[in-house]
Amino acid sequence: MAHLNLRRPQNVSGDFYVDTSCIDCDTCRWMAPEVFTEDDEQSAVYHQPTNEKERLAALQALLACPTSSIGTIEKHQDVKIAQLSFPIAVEDNVYHCGYHSENSYGAASYFIQRPEGNILIDSPRFTPPLIQRLEEMGGIRYMYLTHRDDVADHQKFAEHFQCDRILHKDDISAGTRSVEIQLTGTEPFEFAPDVLIIPVPGHSKGHTVLLYNKKFLFTGDHLAWSERLKQLIAFRDYCWYSWSEQIKSMHKLAHYSFEWVLPGHGRRYHGDAETMRQQMHKCLELMETV
Repeated sequence: MAHLNLRRPQNVSGDFYVDTSCIDCDTCRWMAPEVFTEDDEQSAVYHQPTNEKERLAALQALLACPTSSIGTIEKHQDVKIAQLSFPIAVEDNVYHCGYHSENSYGAASYFIQRPEGNILIDSPRFTPPLIQRLEEMGGIRYMYLTHRDDVADHQKFAEHFQCDRILHKDDISAGTRSVEIQLTGTEPFEFAPDVLIIPVPGHSKGHTVLLYNKKFLFTGDHLAWSERLKQLIAFRDYCWYSWSEQIKSMHKLAHYSFEWVLPGHGRRYHGDAETMRQQMHKCLELMETV
């Protein structure tokens, strides 16, 4: 829970606030940009919600915050409505899980609802309201992990849903030795007719991305939208394995067609296939100059 006595002075007066435990993960700012902003390397409320839509978005951000750094002075009955809104629809049968985990520094996770078996992309917090909603939506058949950093509560999800986890062998660590499906090699793997897993070493040695229905690209920490630069980017300062390998991986990825970039860290982005092709070209130009 956020603490009122730790409320940041950068917050405007009113009900919602951010306290000093904020880790600057950006979650609240992209989930409720009408309410939250960045101020001195942490989030703050710059505009109190003034209507039902803004209040719901602020409450969703409050629930998603990995460090429980967002609080309210008043008690909100509609927090139950916010809980029931997760997972939040992105488009078609793809959803944002919310409930980000501090163990993955607030990375976003996603959920694909499909007749052949639902897929959880990376790990949110294992929390009862989300678990109940996922059960109501058909449970989890597979838990796909993009890389070693964003596995969070994977073990709890595996035990509860009896799902098979997927992670590249090069990113297996002590905490993920029991992962059921361990990918190998650098060639794309057609997991199902609508699911293609593409190895993209760079950020980590075993990083992969998942392309669903040739439309949704789940990119982990490999590729994201920068609101500041207004383009797709890779994170040079957070490349733990090899920047040169990540550039090679990005060149390979640029040959694929997709319309959504849904990252663990960074902002999501949506555009038609041609716009994405142009954005990938700009991303590569930037990567090769830094």
